Amino acid sequence: MRSRYCRQLQHALSFRFPLPTRRPLLFCPHRLMKPLVVFVLGGPGAGKGTQCTRIVEKYGYTHLSAGELLRDERKNPDSQYGELIEKCIKEGKIVPVEITISLLKREMDQTMTANVQKNKFLIDGFPRNQDNLQGWNKTMDGKADVSFVLFFDCNNEICIERCLERGKSSGRTDDNRESLEKRIQTYLQSTKPIIDLYEEMGKVRKIDASRSVEDVFDAVVKIFDKEG
Repeated sequence: MRSRYCRQLQHALSFRFPLPTRRPLLFCPHRLMKPLVVFVLGGPGAGKGTQCTRIVEKYGYTHLSAGELLRDERKNPDSQYGELIEKCIKEGKIVPVEITISLLKREMDQTMTANVQKNKFLIDGFPRNQDNLQGWNKTMDGKADVSFVLFFDCNNEICIERCLERGKSSGRTDDNRESLEKRIQTYLQSTKPIIDLYEEMGKVRKIDASRSVEDVFDAVVKIFDKEG
C-alpha cells in the first residue's frame, strides 16, 4: 500500500513539477572550424594573383590578397590607416603588421560567418618579413592552420617587365620601375628569408613562375591535387 501511494504521489508531482530536461547542445560549425591557410609568396610580378584566381575556380579557395586589402583600405576615406598605407606603398615599404593582420582576420571571419564551409584561404603576399610572421604567430596561433607555402619563383627582371606592362592599364601607383626596384629589394631582403624558413620546415611548394600561365598552372594543379 505504501509503495503504491509513493508511486501515485511521484506521478502527481511530475505533472506539477516536471523534472528538468537537459537542453540540447547548439552546434555552431563556425566556432569549431579553423581557417586552413596557404601562404602565396613570390616577387612582385611573379603571377601570384593570376594563379590564385585559377586556384579559386578549380578548388574553391577564398583568395585574400594582402596588397589588395591594403589598397582598398587606403581608398577608404574613413580609414585611420589610409595615409600611412599610401606612404608605405609608394616607398615600397611594408605596412605595419597589426594593420595587415586585422584586415586579413576581418575578411576570414566575414567569409566563414557567411558560409561555414568556406574555410580554405589563399593569403597572397603575406607574410612579407619576420615582423609579419611573428605578428601572425602571436595573433593567429590556435586560430588558423597554415597548410603550406606556395612559392612562385621568378627572375627579378621578368617580374619588373611584367609589372611595367601591367602598369599600362592597372592604374597602380607602384607599377613604375623606381618603385618596382625598391619592392624587389624589399622582397629579397625581407620576404625571401621567410620562404627559406618555411623551406627548412618542409612547408614550401616551389614553382618556376617564369614560364607561361598555363605551364605554371599545370604545376599548381599537381601540388593541390597531392595536398588535397
